Amino acid sequence: MVFTSIYGVVDGFFISNYVNSIGFAAVNLILPFIMILSTIGFMIGTGGSALVAKYLGEGKKEEANKIFSLLIYVLIGTGIVLTILGQLFLKQILVLLGATEAMMDYCIDYGRVGLISLVPFMLQVAFQELLIASEKPKLGLKITLLAGCTNMVLDFLFVGVLSWGVIGAAAATAVSECIGGIIPLIYFLSPNKSLLRLTTPSKNPRYLGNALLNGASEFMTTVSMSLVNMIYNYKLILLAGEDGVAAYGVIMYVAFVFISMFIGYSIGAAPIISFNYGSGNTSELKNMLKKSLVIIGIFSIIMLAASELLAGPLSHLFVGYDTKLCALTKRAFALFSLSYLLAGFNIFASALFTALNNGLISAFISFSRVLLFQVLFVMILPVFLGTDGIWISMPLAEVFSIIVSAFCIIKARNRYQYY
Repeated sequence: MVFTSIYGVVDGFFISNYVNSIGFAAVNLILPFIMILSTIGFMIGTGGSALVAKYLGEGKKEEANKIFSLLIYVLIGTGIVLTILGQLFLKQILVLLGATEAMMDYCIDYGRVGLISLVPFMLQVAFQELLIASEKPKLGLKITLLAGCTNMVLDFLFVGVLSWGVIGAAAATAVSECIGGIIPLIYFLSPNKSLLRLTTPSKNPRYLGNALLNGASEFMTTVSMSLVNMIYNYKLILLAGEDGVAAYGVIMYVAFVFISMFIGYSIGAAPIISFNYGSGNTSELKNMLKKSLVIIGIFSIIMLAASELLAGPLSHLFVGYDTKLCALTKRAFALFSLSYLLAGFNIFASALFTALNNGLISAFISFSRVLLFQVLFVMILPVFLGTDGIWISMPLAEVFSIIVSAFCIIKARNRYQYY
């Protein structure tokens, strides 16, 4: 997950330093839209891996493979449809997102190329979790490392050397996403040593419905995050212009890496929880919950400290060429990074219930955290605090979300016996 998040970070670095701040702001405006389209892959990956791992835990390997195949084929078909629709209505969507005249051409250039690799990117996201369920997590890491390194090299070549601008950055990411999605597809289509292989899909729509419902919380989280990013960008354009969007872009690139550590841990832990839940091993469920909370707590403190210490250097790295923009970004870092102290617990709480095949509670936690609290605070606080209100919205949303997460975990403890 960390290396997947680096795609956007590397693109942002080269665009900001080799194109201009307007191009940088434009890419930050279009990225949430592309991420919304890719969330189907995240939903099927999380919901599907929990369902498949549960059946594997019950010893039903053949049924697990049929469900796995159904999910992947549906994902590919859905991705093709979304790619076509995205290309057809891209300009109209950008107008709705508030793209300025100066940003429009950059947005269209990045979006057209970025949408070409939507299906492979959706597959990459889904396979990362399904590779864990198939007992091949190291293969998933190797593929992601290969894709990430490819992205870095091609960004340097296309943007830094050949000066292709935002089109070059989008092309570098597209090639990387094709590597990340197509290699595991070929692996699962071929005879392999994992627990899963693409075969004749199940014809029972109930499995698809269960997977989608179970992954709805992750879908809600990702969609909501993208929607919130759009709202942040819109508010920032009104309050601080294109500089505000650029500053937010720097923060989100760093947040992608930091938050992906929590997401990555939750994804890695989820199939283990699902397997032990399916096999009735409550002692291991208790062990997983206890150790997970300790690990997340330690890394939360480390991330908060690192973000506060690196606020200045990272601001200079991305936007050091503009003194005013750099100062705005540094201020935003100091306030926004407070959210890292609690974000990991809320992310894990949602993933925990997805792993337990309880998509309803998981979706409730995600909805409260992202779509309710974050949207509420980002709409209200700027009225009183200006741009500082935008940066404080995320930490305050995490505070209210941790109350919801704790309530859900305590309320369901007797049912799942995880402590």
